[in-house]
Amino acid sequence: MAKLASTNREGKTKRSEVTELRAAGKIPAIVYGYEVDNTPVAVDENEFIKVIREIGRNGVIDLDVSGKAVKVMVTEYQFDSLKNQITHIDFVAINMKSEVTVDVTIEVVGEAAGVAEGGVIEHPIFEVSVTATPDNIPESIQVNVEEMQIGDTLYVSDIRSKGNFTIENEDDEAIVSVVPPQAEEPEEGEETEGAETEESEEAAEGSEESSDEDNKDEA
Repeated sequence: MAKLASTNREGKTKRSEVTELRAAGKIPAIVYGYEVDNTPVAVDENEFIKVIREIGRNGVIDLDVSGKAVKVMVTEYQFDSLKNQITHIDFVAINMKSEVTVDVTIEVVGEAAGVAEGGVIEHPIFEVSVTATPDNIPESIQVNVEEMQIGDTLYVSDIRSKGNFTIENEDDEAIVSVVPPQAEEPEEGEETEGAETEESEEAAEGSEESSDEDNKDEA
């Protein structure tokens, strides 16, 4: 289990103090939940990123809060894309014996056999809702698609037995499908060219008929 240190901070921090905190490479955060009062803390950004890379988005962290190790999970974090910076984190303290519900990523493994025949992979959902005790939550759920042919679909019901957890999604919800290739529609220019050719042929036929009629009149 990954460990992460934190420092306490004042509950009502001024904006200037928060800005100074972030400039120093710290992320303001809040800890709440099981046997923990709402506690404002700050954690080192680099250390937090290392921990998340190690255990994944749904991993359990031993967070040091005032010298006490508190088992927490990340429920939410805010990210400023312009500054490329995490601006706030919500940690929830958990009871390791109680189940929680989180979203878990679906990871597609391999290349479907149907793709070699021109089929196209469709991936309607990229995650499922999972309920389990914290130590049984998977970082991701892998689905192997190598044997899937054109027309095959993998449903939620097909992955229910993959671990010691419960998937909350409906059984008939499609995860991955291999669909036939779409027929190419003629380009607009090709349609126009074909239409012009037909019109030219009709005009030529009309001209020939007119010439025959004129010749008959002269005779």
